[in-house]
Amino acid sequence: MAAVSPLILIDGSSYLFRAFHALPPLLSSKGQATGAIKGVISMIRSLEKEYPQSPIAVVFDAKGSTFRNTIYKEYKAHRPPMPDELRTQIEPIHHIIRAMGLPLLVIPDVEADDVIGTLACQATAQQRDTLISTGDKDLAQLVSDHVTLINTMTSERLDPEGVCRKFGLPSQRIVDFLALTGDKVDNIPGVPSVGPKTAVKWLQEYDSAEGVIENADKIGGKIGEKLRANIEQLRLSYELATIKLDVALDVSINELIPVPADKEQLLALFTEFEFKSWIKELESDGVKVSAQQMDTLREDLGTTAPQPAPIPDQTELQTERQDYVLINDMAALDEVITAARNAGEFAIDLLNTDEHFMLSTIIGVALSWESGQAVYLPLAHDSLESASVLDRRDCLARLQQLLEDPAIHKVAHDNKRISHVLQNHGIAIRGWRFDTHLASYVLNSVAINHSLEDVSHYYLQRSINKIDELTGAGRNKLPLSQSDPQAAKAWLAPRVDFTLRLRHQLGAQLRATGELWGLYRYYELALSPVLQRMERTGIAVDPERLHEQSKALALRLAELEEQVYSMAGETFNLGSPKQLQAILYEKLNLPVLKKTPTGQPSTAEAVLQELALEFELPNMIMEHRGLSKLKSTYTDKLPAQINRSTARIHSTFQQAVAATGRLSSTDPNLQNIPIRSAEGRKIRQAFVAAPGYKLVAADYSQVELRIMAHLSQDKGLVTAFANAQDVHRATAAEVFGVSLDEVTGEQRRRAKAINFGLIYGMSAFGLAKQLGIDRHDAQLYVDRYFERYPGVRDYMETTRELAESQGFVETLFGRRLYLPDIKAGNGMLRKAAQRTAINAPMQGTAADIIKQAMVDIDHWLSTGVLDARLVLQVHDELVFEVAATDVALLTEGVRFRMVSAAALDVPLVVDVGVGANWDEAH
Repeated sequence: MAAVSPLILIDGSSYLFRAFHALPPLLSSKGQATGAIKGVISMIRSLEKEYPQSPIAVVFDAKGSTFRNTIYKEYKAHRPPMPDELRTQIEPIHHIIRAMGLPLLVIPDVEADDVIGTLACQATAQQRDTLISTGDKDLAQLVSDHVTLINTMTSERLDPEGVCRKFGLPSQRIVDFLALTGDKVDNIPGVPSVGPKTAVKWLQEYDSAEGVIENADKIGGKIGEKLRANIEQLRLSYELATIKLDVALDVSINELIPVPADKEQLLALFTEFEFKSWIKELESDGVKVSAQQMDTLREDLGTTAPQPAPIPDQTELQTERQDYVLINDMAALDEVITAARNAGEFAIDLLNTDEHFMLSTIIGVALSWESGQAVYLPLAHDSLESASVLDRRDCLARLQQLLEDPAIHKVAHDNKRISHVLQNHGIAIRGWRFDTHLASYVLNSVAINHSLEDVSHYYLQRSINKIDELTGAGRNKLPLSQSDPQAAKAWLAPRVDFTLRLRHQLGAQLRATGELWGLYRYYELALSPVLQRMERTGIAVDPERLHEQSKALALRLAELEEQVYSMAGETFNLGSPKQLQAILYEKLNLPVLKKTPTGQPSTAEAVLQELALEFELPNMIMEHRGLSKLKSTYTDKLPAQINRSTARIHSTFQQAVAATGRLSSTDPNLQNIPIRSAEGRKIRQAFVAAPGYKLVAADYSQVELRIMAHLSQDKGLVTAFANAQDVHRATAAEVFGVSLDEVTGEQRRRAKAINFGLIYGMSAFGLAKQLGIDRHDAQLYVDRYFERYPGVRDYMETTRELAESQGFVETLFGRRLYLPDIKAGNGMLRKAAQRTAINAPMQGTAADIIKQAMVDIDHWLSTGVLDARLVLQVHDELVFEVAATDVALLTEGVRFRMVSAAALDVPLVVDVGVGANWDEAH
């Protein structure tokens, strides 16, 4: 007899929230949020394909209170109201599920978990296997020989053995576990300060929550006191966490039988919400839908057919009309200027020479003020066809008034680049209204590369040719100035057209998310001109000092090489891993601590550091590597990057690269100059102030720890910062059980490693390696730390839980960091994502704070009260060049604006230094 296919119960509410929070936001052309619809339906479709013979039912939470609200009014009370953009997707999901022919269960006053539990219990009574598709860990209590959990979004399966591996407990003890730890998301109180490790330990020792209660007197310390003080709260939490298995239902599992899908209704729904691939799938099967069916559907959904918009809007995103025009006379240019001015907003892009932004010049200009239309002005093409058509100087002079008019809104993909190139021609463009590069970054910093090619493909489903299509590649690559004007138009016009389309698409999505719009508008877009001015200003560098440092480094490197050769007994290439392997492991027989993926003994930095604890040669190799990098990357290279006209270095600061919101520096990278070594600090000595000026460096002190204190609300940390204590000394006193006056330098060093290590997710194993101590001792330090700072531990556990349930974490200002690996099957990826989940809110909040400070300071300096300018940003530090007579005023004003850039529950502190060079000022 053939085995009965398993019953599949889908926890629709779980996947609704997971899809909404974990996936990038999507909008239809009418502004309807569709990301959760697509995510939930994709998951259901994948289950249908994987289990074609199985009956599938989908269960959602219903509105209204449940028995849990009756026994505990605070149940789920802390959950914020459902966002409108999520709420509006629920009914469409229900419509699609019904059209798919699947049973949909929404039982009034009963949670989906209890419905699923009851149905699974019925199936088990019939000895029928059940698969529960969910991302909710609470349902692990239902797992048995007949019930398995599957997570379609992560491919995780939990059978009885899987539950034991994941939780360290059998499924029968999951309710006890949840009762002890509580649930921050559902506001189940649990026992204060009891985390997963403590709960597992107690349940392994005392079997159940009741067993823990019976043995409460045996549990010592503060944690035992909290347990004994919260016995009734524990029993209440047990009742709240227990899934009911006997809900009165109007349907039995034998009635959960799918019916044939209504393909016409599905096509109408997919058409309404613009799911192109699913539309094509149905249309290829010959399915059609009439206008009357569409009208009926829209009436049911309460939506309307797309209406013409007064400005280019999402309704035009699917248009195939492309009217791209090459402008080749001044009369046509005047018409373009008039049309752009009348539109009040236009997108702009440039074809410019591939040089540093301080040197790049314009080859052509593209404008678009209406979706599907764009014009291209060839201004400096070397080809014969365009040599005498338009004069660049005359055209730019004609465009200048339009470009500098702040009342006419400009749109671009990377407005900073365009501002630099136009400024090289004497045009100070004003009126930047939207930057699609920054908007894509704010929406989801880790989802895609934020190039216009990728953003257009992702949001518009449109392809844009890469630059190689215009210039060729390899040996046959042509300079951009030698490109054909018609070819340049064909390449650049779609870019500016799609930029305008994206302006409306991304703008609508940012506004729909609320906080992200504010983050984009008042942080990223506001910061862009600040960075452009800072890049343009640059910083003075003394090339002679760098040359002298290069000579000194060369001498020291030569000395090291001779010493290494002498110790090795032969000469070899220090930069060759293969030759170094032979010396270290074959000739000198040093222990092999780690191997490469190919099975060779590793010569990586971490391995050499460990070997250097016992052997001299690895230590010398590391010193040689470090000095060699300083010489090649900085002392040799920086003089060649000094601009001849300004005698300064002009680095590029990237806004849309680091996932946490931090800025990065390139060409050259001025943020990674090492300062722990004397040689590294000497490089900073070459960054100097102009004659008559000083450099002022203002640096946030321990800002991430202060943010941790604010986010965790740990009383110990908050008190230490509020009382202006040395937080590392205070931590040492707590961890090592001594008074503040008795803390030794070594204890403070270890406490500092603990403070910073833990906020970066460091384990006891990592701490042991960093401090060079036994792993057991490191674990004791960590345990004592969390005993003294329980708020930090609670914050970390809550953050991990939130990250796992919603797929992202947020900064204090609402910046989201999505964590695609938070549920990865690969343990290393998953743990890395968990570490990121803990640190990203702090690092990201620090980035947001200094960006706010930069905008405020730039506004203040623009008044012209002081002779000062911002020249560098290095993570938590700002560097200014200021007239010697204005140093005191600048220092006071900068410190005030930096400490008031955010209102935390602990004070922000800024250390300020002044000097003739960067090292002196730091």
